[in-house]
Amino acid sequence: MIGLGILALVYGDFALVWQPVAPWIPGRTALAYGSGLIMRCGRVGLPVRATAKWSARILFPYLIVWLLLKVPALIVAPQIEAVWLGFGELAVLLAGGWVLFAKLAGPPEGSPLRFATGENSIKLAQRLFAVSLIPIGLSHLVYVKETAELVPAWLPYRVGWAYLTGTGQIACGLGVLFSVFPRVAARAEAGMISLFTLLVWAPAILAAPKARLPWTAFFISWAIASAAWVVAQNVVAQNMAPKQPAKAGGQGAAREPVGVTRTRPVS
Repeated sequence: MIGLGILALVYGDFALVWQPVAPWIPGRTALAYGSGLIMRCGRVGLPVRATAKWSARILFPYLIVWLLLKVPALIVAPQIEAVWLGFGELAVLLAGGWVLFAKLAGPPEGSPLRFATGENSIKLAQRLFAVSLIPIGLSHLVYVKETAELVPAWLPYRVGWAYLTGTGQIACGLGVLFSVFPRVAARAEAGMISLFTLLVWAPAILAAPKARLPWTAFFISWAIASAAWVVAQNVVAQNMAPKQPAKAGGQGAAREPVGVTRTRPVS
């Protein structure tokens, strides 16, 4: 996110096709600078305990708005898989920001974002992450030729890698969604996106260090990979059975509801 923020401040613009803000929007350049400051300052504040809460509070609604920028394209051209790919990529980014918000933000009572905190919210973010991987993986299968062209030339069977990574991402999404080795699936996905970033976009930067597109694609891909790692490190299995309290003996103890915590000794 820091890199994307720097690019926004350097160019006075949004992140190309990943932030489709229409040219007719009033004050577009000023909004781009503001967006850059949010991404840069918000990300810098996350590792610092004193500012982490506010950074999460700022980044989460920002990521919601960012994802909503893709909704008009879904309405206009829902039959185009590339549109769903772009939506899925930003939804993964939002899922990571949601997990951070749920764990760090702690909004006050009455906040409209209060619903997005707690363990249940982390599970919802996990499901969003899982569903979002399906159109991302599907794009590798629909656009095999374009995907194969992104595979490094030194790797053999480039078309095969396109099919393998596409089916792998779909499998990871289904694994997380249906809680089939969800931690392994989430970490495998995060690892794949990290490798894509290093193997595809890092060489593109070396080939054209002054071009804007490779830098933007690298930082977007790295941000998505980071979000995937955040989700992967906080995956909760959906079908985990609740722990049963130990029976202290007697029928009264057996009838006590699960999850009840006594606040005083029983005389």
